[in-house]
Amino acid sequence: MITISDISARIAGRLLLDHASVSLPAGTKAGLVGRNGAGKSTLFRVITGDVAAESGSVSIPKNARIGQVAQEAPGTEDALIEIVLAADKERSALLAEAESATDPHRIAEIQMRLVDIDAHSAEARAASILAGLGFDQEAQSRPASSFSGGWRMRVALAAVLFSEPDLLLLDEPTNYLDLEGTLWLEDYVRRYPHTVIVISHDRDLLNNAVNSIVHLDQKKLTFYRGGYDQFERQKAEADELQTKARAKNEAARKHLQSFIDRFKAKASKARQAQSRVKALERMGTVAAVIEDHVQPITFPEPEKQPASPIVAISGGAVGYEPGKPILKGLNLRIDNDDRIALLGSNGNGKSTFAKFISGRMSAEAGEVKLAPNLKIGFFAQHQLDDLIPDQSPVDHVRRLMLDAPEAKVRARVAQMGLATEKMSTAAKDLSGGEKARLLMGLAAFHAPNLLILDEPTNHLDIDSRRALIEALNDYEGAVILISHDRHLIEATVDRLWLVNKGTVTTFEGDMDEYRDLVVASGKKKDEKPQLAEEPASRADQRKLNAEKRASLAPLKKKINEIESLTGKLEKLIQALDAELADPLLYEKAPAKAAEKAKQRGEAAAKLTAAEEQWLELSSEYEDAMAG
Repeated sequence: MITISDISARIAGRLLLDHASVSLPAGTKAGLVGRNGAGKSTLFRVITGDVAAESGSVSIPKNARIGQVAQEAPGTEDALIEIVLAADKERSALLAEAESATDPHRIAEIQMRLVDIDAHSAEARAASILAGLGFDQEAQSRPASSFSGGWRMRVALAAVLFSEPDLLLLDEPTNYLDLEGTLWLEDYVRRYPHTVIVISHDRDLLNNAVNSIVHLDQKKLTFYRGGYDQFERQKAEADELQTKARAKNEAARKHLQSFIDRFKAKASKARQAQSRVKALERMGTVAAVIEDHVQPITFPEPEKQPASPIVAISGGAVGYEPGKPILKGLNLRIDNDDRIALLGSNGNGKSTFAKFISGRMSAEAGEVKLAPNLKIGFFAQHQLDDLIPDQSPVDHVRRLMLDAPEAKVRARVAQMGLATEKMSTAAKDLSGGEKARLLMGLAAFHAPNLLILDEPTNHLDIDSRRALIEALNDYEGAVILISHDRHLIEATVDRLWLVNKGTVTTFEGDMDEYRDLVVASGKKKDEKPQLAEEPASRADQRKLNAEKRASLAPLKKKINEIESLTGKLEKLIQALDAELADPLLYEKAPAKAAEKAKQRGEAAAKLTAAEEQWLELSSEYEDAMAG
């Protein structure tokens, strides 16, 4: 178990954690959520000891190993597989000692320990992890220095996963993964045998890979059982109860204050007024629910939508070198109301295809027909570097509205979802999410008929991603989307195209089917499209899953019973909290108040026990389903 008790911490003088506490049972898979800048990464640094807390403590079992992705990606001449294998320090040390040991007893101890830690299968396990993160056998033998920074970060992630620490800390691990790598990681974390805490804004990851949520809000930590959707429901219910309790509290305080104001000057009522003053002091206040407002995102509507198809490609080919096309045999059309997501591993040509459609790359072969007066807006993450560092969002927009008054310029910036106080901030001082909002707004400035978004969510938190979903669904033009956020894809698109084997084809299944074939592919990216041609194997898999669910029905029933019990206990505790928040209860019926407080304590103890049992049984069920 990891126990965080009464932690307070500051970064650059700013208080981020204020006497925050939470406990996580061993084996918990927890998602750490909160607004950007709330202090999630700081909490990780407190746990690892890299940041000293002002108060409180972090309790972790003795000899437990903590693992997190290295801050700097490996860039040595060592092969990827060797870098990952070296992450298991004990195995490396034992193998080195085995080379020079002469004492028979020590040699025997070394070999026994190597067997205990399954060292002889280490290379296969390391290769499997690297394959899941997108490295084929040839790539695993290449030096790390031959890869870009993003791919090296995958190697760093593979290394920490291979080392299998007792407490695994993952800070936005999907930011340098494609959709396929994200789906693989989701499955890996769900089956991980030890405790995991993951900071993520990926809603699907937080629904499918973890069994609890820790919410960092207002410098405090709150534990919620279940995935992100359950957390949202529970928090909304708790906020509603707190709002009601605050209204009752304020009404009672107002009533007492009114009595005090009316009678404090009258001698005959002085004693009663004084008692009311003491009651008012004892009552305290119920904190207001603080709602962080998320600026909406708005894409301007096309003035006139051209007739379909807006893009038609026949026998198309495109590449960066003459005679060496990245994609060929392209026979596709895009209609004016299409919502298309591009699937396929990084390196297969998704971004190349997006640049091709946007007009940034010319066709090497074939014919490309665009509708007359077609306007295309294009956003890609690398364009964040194109923002002028010392210019504000207003400055960037003003260059596109030279004759417009200041009010209109600022109104356009507001449509991009930037708060008033950020409009005059230099681009270099904006957060990643604010830069992404500005760049998306600039990409869509001229009201395009087709909007192409290449990984738009890397710097957006969950609420900002929801704002993007709403903006895309309100937008009346066509959309082409590349994203590792499955929730964004499912919520905004209706067609899936697979970029693989040097071409682009329609994928007839849905995202669930695509996830199944990614996870079941043996972690070999180049084999995924072949699985799509084997419907019988998917049918067999569904049948096998159904049989597993049937055999585990008693266990699932017990889990459901505990969920029902915890739901009842949570409602009971909320009802008791509401009653105990009424100051008149302590005046009129102190014995009843004491009894209610006792009931509340007993219910809280039962809830804690039920939650621990739920976590244990849920882990057992998930392991059985995954086995």
